[in-house]
Amino acid sequence: MKITDIQIFEVEAPLRTPFKTALRTVDKIRNIGVQVLTDNGQVGVGEAAPTAVITGETKASIVHAITEYIKPAITGMDIDDFSSIMERLHHCIYKNTSAKAAVDMAIYDLFAKKYKTPLYKVLGSYRKELKTDITISVNEISEMVTDSVEAVKRGFEILKIKVGKNPDEDVERIKQIRNAVGPHITLRVDANQGWTAKQAVKIIRKLEDAGTEIELVEQPVHYEDLIGMQYVTANTQTNILADESVFSPLDAVKIIEMRAADFINIKLMKTGGIYQAQKICHIAEANGIECMIGCMLETKISVSAAAHFAASEKNIQMVDLDGPILCLKDPITGGPTFNNQWIRMSDEPGIGFSL
Repeated sequence: MKITDIQIFEVEAPLRTPFKTALRTVDKIRNIGVQVLTDNGQVGVGEAAPTAVITGETKASIVHAITEYIKPAITGMDIDDFSSIMERLHHCIYKNTSAKAAVDMAIYDLFAKKYKTPLYKVLGSYRKELKTDITISVNEISEMVTDSVEAVKRGFEILKIKVGKNPDEDVERIKQIRNAVGPHITLRVDANQGWTAKQAVKIIRKLEDAGTEIELVEQPVHYEDLIGMQYVTANTQTNILADESVFSPLDAVKIIEMRAADFINIKLMKTGGIYQAQKICHIAEANGIECMIGCMLETKISVSAAAHFAASEKNIQMVDLDGPILCLKDPITGGPTFNNQWIRMSDEPGIGFSL
């Protein structure tokens, strides 16, 4: 099975409500899809999310990276030469991690399809079911409380609360949400780099003193400020999750060596796909660091690839794969089943799509 072509298409899906974080506001997913074609008619599918404020990529840059660098590097290669394909994919262009991720997951899709096996089984088959959280966008406090209560009514037991846009209000946001949803709902707080290190310690300590019982705080400070991450981790009792600070295996090593976080959030759009994500997960596991699997604003294509990866890894202990759930209507059919907080793997070969 040899790669003959890579074709690009657009993937769009409106969101139920605008997605708001400390970094951006989005009302519609506008991503790049890929189809990797082979000489025997099989097609591998992938998706890239242009998230300029995090990965530095746009739709145009993703298309350029794939057509001008990745496609020439791997066309003509046999899918069974898997490691060689990944070597070329990840070294033909610097960074451009979302572009690489789209092609990476399509190659994994093809490899599993060749052996007529679901991808999660090819990768390790640790579980068949995942429980995801759902994101509560940063808005006025009353709106966030309403959104949180509605999410609980829909059956979600884990809420990921976006903060960091107005640090002075963030403690009150979490306190009111906790009062509204009760003590049995898990709360995760994501600052999206919105605080300084001193602000983070002050806010987190206030949340601890208020008895809000949050599970973790994600990326409290700027992604480059590893000293600040280290300071926050050392001066609070709450677990700290590194997200934007970890793109590569080397980034994971730095975070672990510095004790700059308690957990690591793996996202395929940051790692360049499953190949590098596995390395990060195994480095973390070897050092006793649990991981979350997360996503950007993505449709069912790439979120399903992430779900297959998560279902194969014991060390993925937290799941934040709510992209398809946030869509008013996801244009993609097939793949794992997304039913509110539950993601259930299918037995279809590969990732589970036949576009």
